[in-house]
Amino acid sequence: MTVQNKVALVTGAGQGIGRGIALRLAQDGFDVAIADLDFQKDKADSVVAEIEAIGRKAIFVAADVSQRKDIVAAVDTAAKELGGFDVIVNNAGIAQVKPILDITEDDLNSIFRINVHSVVWGIQAAAAKFEELGHGGKIISAASIAAIQGFPILGAYSASKFAVRGITQAAAQELAPKGITVNAYAPGIVGTGMWELIDAELSKINGKPLGQNLKENVEGIALGRIETPDDVARVVSFFAGHDSDYVTGQVLLVDGGMLYN
Repeated sequence: MTVQNKVALVTGAGQGIGRGIALRLAQDGFDVAIADLDFQKDKADSVVAEIEAIGRKAIFVAADVSQRKDIVAAVDTAAKELGGFDVIVNNAGIAQVKPILDITEDDLNSIFRINVHSVVWGIQAAAAKFEELGHGGKIISAASIAAIQGFPILGAYSASKFAVRGITQAAAQELAPKGITVNAYAPGIVGTGMWELIDAELSKINGKPLGQNLKENVEGIALGRIETPDDVARVVSFFAGHDSDYVTGQVLLVDGGMLYN
């Protein structure tokens, strides 16, 4: 898939899945705004350099996605500096590994601000910018296999991703008359720092050696290997391009065969 004169913003793009998505969109022809926390600037600047080496324009925008004003400002900056705005990828998120009985009010507030509130703010900011520019656009958000099935010890995380799924379906219906599609991608076990954290926390809870929980989960994947950021980025590429123009309100599993929806 190739595009011309299109601009995308990807949150949490300084590393991991976000980096993979940003690079793939650049390969597809997008100019890309890399939004991440200010302390991630060095990593984000490296992604900017990688995109520029591909021959596309890229900028870093510092943003705390839990803050609505930061996302609005990031969208405004992307449009101004890159000359348009066509796609937002609400990718930033955190994991949280705790039994239900141990979840605190602060835990819930934290994960919902980052995983859920940010998606709402991203939808609002992108839709407003599309309307300002006089065209439709694409809104793409990070769900998870945990948006389809709740997982033990990941109760708050599962709840946050179920919320993303519901918001995606509702926003798709509300924004369709404006020519805006709203979809989400649902990864499984991706070989990034997030799963290293999950494995380490699970190890504390169940006493298995470091790496054992991850190994056992990967062994349950039908395609027989851990997922890569590129696997996720290919799905986002589809949602961002014209081939998905008649697709909206969907949460697409990209998990190698873990769940069947």
